[in-house]
Order: sequence, then C-alpha cells, then structure tokens
Amino acid sequence: MNQNSTEQSYQYSTLNDYPPNYPPAPAKTNGKSIAALVLGILSVMIPYVGFLMGIIAIVFSSLSFKEIKRTNEQGKGLSIAGLVCGIVGTVLWGIIILIVVLAVLAFSSVDSYNYSNF
Repeated sequence: MNQNSTEQSYQYSTLNDYPPNYPPAPAKTNGKSIAALVLGILSVMIPYVGFLMGIIAIVFSSLSFKEIKRTNEQGKGLSIAGLVCGIVGTVLWGIIILIVVLAVLAFSSVDSYNYSNF
C-alpha cells in the first residue's frame, strides 16, 4: 500500500437515484394590480374621495396590464377587478357629486326675500 497515492471512489448512479424535480417557483404577483384592486374597492366604499380613488385605480390597472404583458407576472384577474371597481366607484360618486352640485345650485337660486315678508 502506497501512502502517497490517494484513492478516489466514484459512485455511479442510475436515473432513479437523482432527487425529484421540484416545481418551479410561482410567478410574482404584480404590485400595481394589487393596488388597483384595493383602490377600486375603496372607491366604491368611501364617500366623495372615492371618486379620486376610482380614477387612480383605473390608472394603476392600466399600468399593471402593460407590466403583466411585458414581465409575465401574475395578477391579471386582480387588475381586471380593480378596473371594474374603479369604474363603478368613479361613475357612482360622479353621479352623486353631480346631484349634490345641482341641488346646491337649485336651492341657492331661491329668492330669500320671500321668507322675510311677514
């Protein structure tokens, strides 16, 4: 036996000895689509400020559509839901704000001298 020689043992394996293939990591969800959904839901629920939140939700959802197409991220459904909620919130509060403005204009044009005559 020669002490200077190193013995290397190679172990050959068959295909069954390799570890199983792991599924790929799930794709990342787009952050703008999550923001669009949250702002869209809040635009329906929060009075008067919901009009602005709905507009921001529409902008975020359109930006997220472009990013999802470019980067293959997840979140297309969230973006669609944010777009729908943003449109509904914007239209709903837009109509309510319009009605309030028209009511204020209608009641402010009433002559006040009719009420002071006794």
